[in-house]
This record gives sequence, C-alpha cells and structure tokens, in this order.
Amino acid sequence: MAAAPYLVALALIEQEGKRALPLAGRSLSAEAAAAERPTQVAHSLALELLLRLWQRSDEGPLRRACGLESLLLVELPMECLPEDLPRLKADWLNSGDTEAFQASLQAICRRAWTMSIAKFEAVALSTWPA
Repeated sequence: MAAAPYLVALALIEQEGKRALPLAGRSLSAEAAAAERPTQVAHSLALELLLRLWQRSDEGPLRRACGLESLLLVELPMECLPEDLPRLKADWLNSGDTEAFQASLQAICRRAWTMSIAKFEAVALSTWPA
C-alpha cells in the first residue's frame, strides 16, 4: 500500500526585498485523500500558515510574490518531501524564477489549489493551475 499523501500549504512572499517561502504540512488520511477537496485539513493548514505570516510581519511588511497564486495548497507523495520540495524551495529563493518553480511543483504534485477568501465566506479552494 502506498504511503498517504502529504498536504502542504505554502506562501510565496517578499519581505524587506527578500523572497521567503514559509510552509505548513500534514499527512492526509485515506478519507481526506479520496475527497474531491481536502477542505477541513486545508482550513487548518491555511490558518497555521497565515498565523506564521502574521507573526512574521513584525519583521517588516509582507507582499505576495505571485498575486493570486501566492498562497497554494498542494498534495504531494510522501517521497517528495525530503528532497524535491526543499530543492524547489531553495531554487525559487535563490533565483526568483516563479515560472520554473510553478512548473516543477506541478510536476511533482498530485493535486493543487490556490487558497483565497472573500468577506463573510470560508476559505475557498480553486484548482491550480486554473
């Protein structure tokens, strides 16, 4: 039986002229992995990540680096975590090549969504790429 997939929320941001890519992750249960969208886990990860970003704002203003595609939720095979994801993160932090980062991330993820919110609504997940 294959290992359960891992869900990762990540934010591509800029702060004080430097790129940053904070993330939060959690393994998915078989039930959540089978769902069309892992909504409950996604909301929890979004909250965790956004609290980290909020705390980080003490160090200076934050700016989304990729507009609507700056806050992503991706489902990855567990085997991608120790090498592939850190390499992609380091490449983006060093180069700022967002297109290469996105293409490489799409190549390793099973499913992916952007996360957004509107006034008086819950966190919305939209399939990524659109």
